[in-house]
Amino acid sequence: QLQLVESGGGLVQPGGSLRLSCAASGFALDYYAIGWFRQAPGKEREGVACISSSGGNTNYADSVEGRFTISRDNARNTVYLQMNSLVPEDTAVYYCAAFADVMCIMSMDEYDYWGQGTQVTVSS
Repeated sequence: QLQLVESGGGLVQPGGSLRLSCAASGFALDYYAIGWFRQAPGKEREGVACISSSGGNTNYADSVEGRFTISRDNARNTVYLQMNSLVPEDTAVYYCAAFADVMCIMSMDEYDYWGQGTQVTVSS
């Protein structure tokens, strides 16, 4: 069974950091581009970052550029999202998703597999 499982969410104060993980089971991530998306209460799901299958290409939403870093360890079948300088506006459920292509894109419609999400809350 193909599955993505996110972890690492939680409550953090403004200015703090979290690292999210996205672990795959049932398939090898080597051939998949991976995206991180988030959905805040009352808002549409939006793209945060994505990484190509090799890890050589990444894209970020303007709102997180310079604060978030996406990376992958194909040997561990895991993708990470390092989030620094967090602000309350980053509060959301964060999802990772995979689609079978080399290059990454931020369009949700292209992604075939989704995790269940992990909650990130930034609050003092």
